[in-house]
Amino acid sequence: MPTYVLLIDWTQQGVEGFADSVDRYEAARGDFEKMGVSFKSIYWTLGNHDIVSIVEAPDGETLAAALLKLASQGNLRTTTLRALSAEEMRGVIAKAG
Repeated sequence: MPTYVLLIDWTQQGVEGFADSVDRYEAARGDFEKMGVSFKSIYWTLGNHDIVSIVEAPDGETLAAALLKLASQGNLRTTTLRALSAEEMRGVIAKAG
């Protein structure tokens, strides 16, 4: 299943509700799982982004739908990166060769 890195930033509304951040994650995790997206790890971070997470999703469209649903609550914005395993990268290299 494809893996994605999510760089998550709180909006002003999200910052104002920081104390509920873990509870919001737990609720979102359940919603994501219903859509076939699973969280592999999540970290609240210091620096350029507020949260970094690794997720697996059946495809980009499914993940986009889950993230749109989440972002519509107004607490965050996301940047999504497709992550390739070593095996997947070998396949990319083979196609390019």
